Amino acid sequence: MSIRGRAGAVAERGRRLLESDVPREDLPWYVAPLPEPLENLGLNLAWLVVAVNLAGTAFGFYYYRFQFTRTPVEMWAFVPDSPMATLLVALALAAWKLDRPQEWLTALAFFGNIILGGWTVWVHLAFYEEFGYLWEPMRQFLIWSHAAMVLQAFLLHRIGNFRPQAVGVATLWYGVNATVDYFIPVRGELHHTIIPLRRDAPVFLGADALGVAGAGAVLLLLASVYLAMLTHVEKRRARRSANTLGD
Repeated sequence: MSIRGRAGAVAERGRRLLESDVPREDLPWYVAPLPEPLENLGLNLAWLVVAVNLAGTAFGFYYYRFQFTRTPVEMWAFVPDSPMATLLVALALAAWKLDRPQEWLTALAFFGNIILGGWTVWVHLAFYEEFGYLWEPMRQFLIWSHAAMVLQAFLLHRIGNFRPQAVGVATLWYGVNATVDYFIPVRGELHHTIIPLRRDAPVFLGADALGVAGAGAVLLLLASVYLAMLTHVEKRRARRSANTLGD
């Protein structure tokens, strides 16, 4: 094959990666902010996305190794927040690829990646100076990799409908998670990810460090509930509109 022919074949493969047979409803940007070609790329490379998230999960469990040692075993499920979120999105995509999609799993993955991805970016910005002890490449990796978690959450509307029952499961889990992280530890101390200053250290707007961290988690939980239910409503509206046009 000539160089021109090889280039054409590569271009064709690239074009196919940006296309998909997976249906995409006509949704407003605020529930589907990713460009359709980028969504298609993520779906076509779903197993790669699964592998990357599993690698992130493994790194995350290693990152939390010291916090595990100071947490009662029965509360370990509430410690590795971000690794659990990346594990959930890996499982949700894997289940979909195996033709066994689970609405509750997709909803959990959506909530987890928005809440924990967004929370990590939030605390790194709110406590930017205090996180200065980190090696700068590691700090940037943590910020941008967690920002990517938020983005990948918006791929999931292509494989799930966010039915109220599934949203209820995710709301319950992450509501309990926020409770034991910031308000009622049940066993031991509060189980939120360790922050680089005392919980009662004054920060800004009259809030202490724990208040700032907890506020971020609660607001992101509320945003996740709203976005999930809004996505469900918009998907139903889009289908009704498509059916009306079809008639």
